[in-house]
Amino acid sequence: MKIDIENRVFIIAEAGVNHNGDIKLAKKLIKAAAEAGANAVKFQTFKAEDLVCAEAPKARYQDENVGKADSQLEMLKKLELSRKEHEILIDYCNEKGILFLSTPFDIKSLHMLNELNIPIIKIPSGEITNLPLLEEISCLNKEIIISTGMSDLKEIEHALKILTSNNIKKKNITVLHCNTQYPTPFEDVNLLAMKTIQKELDVKIGYSDHTVGLEVSLAAVSLGAMVIEKHFTLDKEMLGPDHKASLDPKELSDLVNGIRRIEKALGNGVKIPSRSEKENIEVARKSIVARCNIKKGEIFTKENLTTKRPGNGISPMRLYDLLDMEANKEYMKDELIKI
Repeated sequence: MKIDIENRVFIIAEAGVNHNGDIKLAKKLIKAAAEAGANAVKFQTFKAEDLVCAEAPKARYQDENVGKADSQLEMLKKLELSRKEHEILIDYCNEKGILFLSTPFDIKSLHMLNELNIPIIKIPSGEITNLPLLEEISCLNKEIIISTGMSDLKEIEHALKILTSNNIKKKNITVLHCNTQYPTPFEDVNLLAMKTIQKELDVKIGYSDHTVGLEVSLAAVSLGAMVIEKHFTLDKEMLGPDHKASLDPKELSDLVNGIRRIEKALGNGVKIPSRSEKENIEVARKSIVARCNIKKGEIFTKENLTTKRPGNGISPMRLYDLLDMEANKEYMKDELIKI
């Protein structure tokens, strides 16, 4: 699987933990992502006890969305997917014609995904400074997508050096600009930073979108994003940390369709008349015509010539070529000049 096949944007429908630990709900998310036309549906792979300490606090948005009763560890334990569940979901993705991806949050989870032949490893923003995990990933022969929320350019550059220290080629890494706040305030998106990453680090770029709505993802595509990742859910009112900042299936479909339309609209950058507009050239442009009746042999001047539609005669850009010439025939008012 190559992210830049046919130069199309690679769209990741981020199911994340919006399955709420329910395999049936996870399969419904896969079905919805496939029907929306996404290239991949992505989950999260972790063992809660390998991910967080017993007393680790939840983020503010997690407290707001799931309540304060459970610790982060207790919350995450309810959202784990077993190896068997991964296998079931991979088979279901194959059945639905969509790529299964998952983000590993610890080394054991990384190895499990590798054993399951997941072709792309997605590194989440929180692991961009996790040296042991990055080193393990660098030993694989995979495509890499890495999110960069909460990081600066130096941290991204350092992570790239680690990732490319063994088997991974830089050309196989896509760096996603990202903001790790759910939802991200529009004033904090800083979408132009995506272009800075591309220019300064010479990498493929994309955007992992945590804003409300579709606009920022669509803008990212217009700025050259090759990968777009966006959370989605079946119901924004479900209990769980990420549902409220996610798209519903209809919005996900609208996003995919919008991206595909923008791809067409971006074109090849060559400025020539398009096939669809050529038929309007004669209608919209003008030709040199007689401003009044002109006798044969009369001299063409600015006083007896003018420009009017249609545009199937002599171009107005040649006006000065005609001035001081003799009329080769008698012309009636509004008649196209022919020489």
